[in-house]
Amino acid sequence: MIEQAGPQTGEAARLDATTLRPLGRTGLSVTALGLGTAPLGGLYGPLPRSQAFDLLECAWEQGIRYFDTAPMYGMTRSEHLTGHALREKTEPFILSTKVGRLMTTDRAGRRLPPEPPKNPLDPGWYNGLPFREVFDYSYDGIMRSYDDSQQRLGLARLDILYVHDIGRVTHGALHDHHWDALTKGGGFRALQELKAAGDIAGFGLGVNEWEAIRDALEETDLDCCLLAGRYTLLDRSAEQTLLPLVQKREVAVVLGGVFNSGILATPARGVQKFDYADAPSDVVIKVEALREICEEHGVPLGAAAINFPLRHPAITSVLVGARSRAQLLQNIAWIDMDLPEAIWADIDRALNQS
Repeated sequence: MIEQAGPQTGEAARLDATTLRPLGRTGLSVTALGLGTAPLGGLYGPLPRSQAFDLLECAWEQGIRYFDTAPMYGMTRSEHLTGHALREKTEPFILSTKVGRLMTTDRAGRRLPPEPPKNPLDPGWYNGLPFREVFDYSYDGIMRSYDDSQQRLGLARLDILYVHDIGRVTHGALHDHHWDALTKGGGFRALQELKAAGDIAGFGLGVNEWEAIRDALEETDLDCCLLAGRYTLLDRSAEQTLLPLVQKREVAVVLGGVFNSGILATPARGVQKFDYADAPSDVVIKVEALREICEEHGVPLGAAAINFPLRHPAITSVLVGARSRAQLLQNIAWIDMDLPEAIWADIDRALNQS
């Protein structure tokens, strides 16, 4: 656990990747850049174990002290690898994982609920472990998920738990069923009990849908949330409603998906991913307009994308999901760049005209 490092200095302060920033009211501080470990589970392609460990060690060597994982990532592969790399570190770090999915196998005679239809925000896993997910946001489901993650990670205490992928886009017709389990079925109560017992420092939601965070704040007090892809150069849908609300409620936001699945960080040629799928042509056109503006200012598009969310006082940290040491070092170099202030007004004008 990393203790709080003092008050946030505001959006005008110069940040680098290892700047410690308070995580809301949790008493923890996280580095401005955190490592998201979905690639360790085989996101978009297989990742060898040796490469996964090299990536985690590179993050540590570079001073990154916030790591985020989830049972979903590679059907528990990411948690196993992350825990193995971190559990014997002697310096403090912050680790978040997620609840809401239990992992099991289809064995003869076992009565399992039917496998849900694949949701549009599930990218699939190339070298995941041989399990399948069962969504369970109830009291018992949250408690079992916490226990299971502890054992996979090999850690006696987890810092932050995020309720993973609750939302109408993710669950479709089953959303109300899962929401009832989280609210009326005691899921939030389980998280409150874990926090009261000191087993975790805080909890919130880890989602792609900002509306779910808004709705959850009507049900309970959240400490921090992980929001993926909804306050980026390409998608600012959380800006008008959610970000003022979390500021008012003193809920810290960690912003994942700063590159919107890669399109804001990859070269202009070849297949480009946007929100876990191949990018549509209108998005590609918008990205090229952004790239041209960045080139006029002598700034890589990736540097603008990774720095943009941190300009907002509601955003505490950004997560990146690198696949290699080289990618991670590039992301660190981008976040450490001193960007000209004029670039942001030019980007806003271009997007407003598109």
